[in-house]
Amino acid sequence: MPSVDPSVDSEFAGSAFDPPPDAQPPRNDERLQKILAAAGLGSRRACERLIDDGKVTVNGKLATLGDKADAVRDAIHVNGSRLVTDTRMVYIALNKPPGVVSTMDDDKGRNSISDLVPNINVRVFHVGRLDQESEGLILLTNDGTLAHKLMHPSFEVAKTYQAEIPGPVPRAMGRELKSGVRLDDGPAKVDAFRVVDAYGKVALVEVVLHEGRNHIVRRMFDAVGFPVQRLIRTQIGPIKLGDIRPGRTRHLSQAEVGALYKAVGD
Repeated sequence: MPSVDPSVDSEFAGSAFDPPPDAQPPRNDERLQKILAAAGLGSRRACERLIDDGKVTVNGKLATLGDKADAVRDAIHVNGSRLVTDTRMVYIALNKPPGVVSTMDDDKGRNSISDLVPNINVRVFHVGRLDQESEGLILLTNDGTLAHKLMHPSFEVAKTYQAEIPGPVPRAMGRELKSGVRLDDGPAKVDAFRVVDAYGKVALVEVVLHEGRNHIVRRMFDAVGFPVQRLIRTQIGPIKLGDIRPGRTRHLSQAEVGALYKAVGD
């Protein structure tokens, strides 16, 4: 795993994400088809067919009927996608409203993410930050290894934002942002840019980037002379904000969690 970059804006940058070896429970090996069925892939007979058809690997090795695995410790992939079989893991998508700070606990008494998820009985970390007045998608999980990879710039997980800026939008803006602008902490550029809509003196634009520096989107638009009036993160890797209402959450599906693992090459 790459070392943590101190420029990555995360609540737990620099901390240990994985429990020490002596904190791991003893192995609990079970029939592989039982684990797959418990994860929702169908009946045990259907899961046996998946194994027999060569669609299941355990720790990178092709599985065969009769194999056993530990649902907590072993990396199980089905059709090339990681299957999360550890029932202790939590994966949540949150639509952060404006006025909420991106911390799990705020010592200044401000509204924080933890106020929006009071019923989670495990400690979760948030994947990335949004400044207090920005809104949109934040992922919450107790899977520290995945969270670290999603945030670390070396894995280049794209994030999509929609920004309201003053209009009209110059034709050269997209080229300028994609070629790169200079900020006080170094150059920055977007991977993609498009105008979504324009109404009156306001334009809605969309940018995709994998930068993780503080206030990076706002600072880039400031640099080209179009300060952001409203900023919404709509996507992290393959996970979209969708129709989650502000302040609400939803649990990610097995397929979505597998897609996040695939996004970081696992």
